[in-house]
Amino acid sequence: MSTNNLQSGSNRDKPAQEEWSAEIDEVMARARAAQSDYEKYDQQAVDEVVTALGWSIVKPENNQVLAKMAVEQTGLGNVADKMVKNRRKTMGLLRDLTGARTVGVIAEYPKKGLIEIARPVGVVGAIVPSTNPAATPANKTINAIKGRNAIVLAPSPKGESTCVQLLDYMHAELDRVGAPRDLVQKLPAPISKAGTRQLMQSVDLIVATGSQNNVKGAYSSGTPAVGVGAGNVVSIIDETADVEEAARKIVISKSFDNATSCSSENNLIIVEDNYDRALRALAENQAVLLSEEDQKILESQLWSGGRLNQGLIAREASSIASLAGLSGAGLSGAKLNSARVLLVREEGYGANHPFSGEKLSPVLTVYKARDFKHATDIARGIMEYQGKGHSLSIHTRSDSRPLELGLDMPVCRVIVNQIHCYATGGSFDNGLPFSLSMGCGSWGGNSISENMNYRNYLNITRVATTITPNEPSESDLFGVYWQKHQCAPNN
Repeated sequence: MSTNNLQSGSNRDKPAQEEWSAEIDEVMARARAAQSDYEKYDQQAVDEVVTALGWSIVKPENNQVLAKMAVEQTGLGNVADKMVKNRRKTMGLLRDLTGARTVGVIAEYPKKGLIEIARPVGVVGAIVPSTNPAATPANKTINAIKGRNAIVLAPSPKGESTCVQLLDYMHAELDRVGAPRDLVQKLPAPISKAGTRQLMQSVDLIVATGSQNNVKGAYSSGTPAVGVGAGNVVSIIDETADVEEAARKIVISKSFDNATSCSSENNLIIVEDNYDRALRALAENQAVLLSEEDQKILESQLWSGGRLNQGLIAREASSIASLAGLSGAGLSGAKLNSARVLLVREEGYGANHPFSGEKLSPVLTVYKARDFKHATDIARGIMEYQGKGHSLSIHTRSDSRPLELGLDMPVCRVIVNQIHCYATGGSFDNGLPFSLSMGCGSWGGNSISENMNYRNYLNITRVATTITPNEPSESDLFGVYWQKHQCAPNN
């Protein structure tokens, strides 16, 4: 049945719609029953279930099958990097969750007379994108299960088969540890917008990753929701940077999984003093600067009717160049085959400059800035157009500039001298939580400004007891103010 028919409400389709709706009701009933039983698990038993689910995707043969299916069915990314992502994100998440308390009392503050108790939210509905059809649902599932919730996945139609396979692996591990299979389910096929809406109205919490339409739908569903923002990462190379190291890291990040990540750099701003040197360093790392003619051809091919061409995104740089018919300098023979990133020059940003937006491909837009102040001005302009709230990276030897960016720029993460697509979603050498869902705060229209993590899947009950009173006097609070402005009360 088609989504259009489901939305039409025609009498002809009403029996089919009722049957499909009843299937979702049945999924929810099973999820609630399983969660009710699971809520009685102690922390040790919960942690065993979490470990089991982690192994279901980290297990090498499972990971390989999932990565191959994801690329074959969605046409996005590449198998080797999908395998790295599936393993790395899950291993990092399990590290973060080791020792985390999510059952019973999780914190006590005797001086405040407060005790915090973790409680499940119930049944979670997870909207997951086609870009990461295994890693993202695994991450959401493990976080939800850590909080003693059940979860129902709503995959994209392209990624549904991968999700089904992932569920098979997860159910096998749940069987191994004796946990209810119905803790982890997916929407019945065929996946549709109408079915996803029904799910969103049935669950206790929605966690949404993917298109901004999905996120807005989650926020407007009437159900509590946690959504994430759009990516369009800007990176700055300032005049103090180790240019060769910066170029190496940027190419690794931009080419990883063919730039399917929202954390891939899309715009690179280079301070003029390092501009030529940086371009040479990028070229040494197989980043090819397009000619003006090829850049115009690529723009016409990469966008169609104002939207990204689904036939070109998330492919290798060499494939994009070949499919788009690029033939300029550096784009023939061995150089074309080895190209990892395509570079385009730009000066403006906004709707009339599409290269300043997210490209979901190993195409990186390069800007020249007069100085660091000019670089931050360009970065702000780009983010006002797209990607506000997400993240920004800087390659620098300065100790003060990262903090300066954090105090001034409308982003939730400033990544310093790192491979950005690894670092933003958590890394083994930084303190951010491992996640595939980046909260972008009010700047990005989100309710969170952190990496979505297990605490977003919990209710916290607080027990408050009396303490020694701590009530200030008026002079305690207003004394300095009275003295400064000579407005103390007459009495």
